[in-house]
Amino acid sequence: MPGGAAAVRWDAMEYDEKLARFRQAHLNPFNKQSGPRQHEQGPGEEAPDVTPEEALPELPPGEPEFRCPERVMDLGLSEDHFSRPVGLFLASDVQQLQQAIEECKQVILELPEQSEKQKDAVVRLIHLRLKLQELKDPNEDEPNIQVLLEHRFYKEKSKSVKQTCDKCNTIIWGLIQTWYTCTGCYYRCHSKCLNLISKPCVSSKVSHQAEYELNICPETGLDSQDYRCAECRAPISLRGVPSEARQCDYTGQYYCSHCHWNDLAVIPARVVHNWDFEPRKVSRCSMRYLALMVSRPVLRLREINPLLFSYVEELVEIRKLRQDILLMKPYFITCREAMEARLLLQLQDRQHFVENDEMYSVQDLLDVHAGRLGCSLTEIHTLFAKHIKLDCERCQAKGFVCELCREGDVLFPFDSHTSVCADCSAVFHRDCYYDNSTTCPKCARLSLRKQSLFQEPGPDVEA
Repeated sequence: MPGGAAAVRWDAMEYDEKLARFRQAHLNPFNKQSGPRQHEQGPGEEAPDVTPEEALPELPPGEPEFRCPERVMDLGLSEDHFSRPVGLFLASDVQQLQQAIEECKQVILELPEQSEKQKDAVVRLIHLRLKLQELKDPNEDEPNIQVLLEHRFYKEKSKSVKQTCDKCNTIIWGLIQTWYTCTGCYYRCHSKCLNLISKPCVSSKVSHQAEYELNICPETGLDSQDYRCAECRAPISLRGVPSEARQCDYTGQYYCSHCHWNDLAVIPARVVHNWDFEPRKVSRCSMRYLALMVSRPVLRLREINPLLFSYVEELVEIRKLRQDILLMKPYFITCREAMEARLLLQLQDRQHFVENDEMYSVQDLLDVHAGRLGCSLTEIHTLFAKHIKLDCERCQAKGFVCELCREGDVLFPFDSHTSVCADCSAVFHRDCYYDNSTTCPKCARLSLRKQSLFQEPGPDVEA
């Protein structure tokens, strides 16, 4: 036992000696009081193991003890406590991280070779580059494109936080979460919600059945839906237990709060029947369908509601401008200058305007109501007429002369004071056409010529 106690005391003394030397080596550089060294080594004691870095050089007489090696002095004098740390880890986007990496590289080049600070800066540079790679390509093991229920999901690179997941109805944090968007219907969801989707893509319905529900809010009642959501079949009721029933003004059906977010949209049936453009609440599925259909020309107004042209004067003007553009189209197709200038591309956003004058889209009606379509179409009509009547000699040569009065300027079928024969497309002054007769003289001559050609030959001709 005495030998064991002596060994314990010896270990304690050796520990105290090492601790004293460590404190002496890391003496506060601002404490300038010099004095004799404490814990001097005894004559019979063994020198403790001290590394060369921990060993202090002998101080010349009269020199204060705070002049220690550079590594020790760095702790209090050379370190700048007020500068921004190199490679700041609070950087939240790619640009800030790239700037921090460049600053860290510059600091590494300026620091002494093989110094501790340079090693720390290299480690910091490695962490910054790893963080930059995570921001650029998060979860790279996930595919960029996934196909599910006719959705074609594309992995987004945007870091915006203004998006909401259509599946779980929570915010998508783009900085730390991966999310996908359907390229067909713009359905957005987290990557974790991707395999939970049960709603098919509405773009397939648009491509297969591009038509509107033209009955105003065709409600059939909750009992016809078995008191369940029309989309996800979750239990709903008007009392809000277990979930609130919300009606879609487009389909007339009821939906739960997960499938109906009280989004507002213009209802096509109310537009064509009542000329009513007030937005009303629709379900998420209806909103996406209406958004995809808004520019499709599927409304034949003359058949759906012919009285609408008597009520809305702007529609009458739009119809006349569209008819004139259809009469101008043959001039542009056969004119080389017009084809080089690509004049018909002025209507590339409304391609149906150069195909017929009957079909309308909901966007067309919205622009008519706002007064935008009439102004833009008038400018295009003026540009087309200027090319035909003033700028192009070839188009001018295709004009007409009134065959009834044979007076006045050259006539064109889109002029406001002319009338066009529906059979032979001949152009006359409107006053001349209706004052003389309602029969086109050119058509009359053609009919007489046909009769003479098919008339039976006389006896003289047979002989």
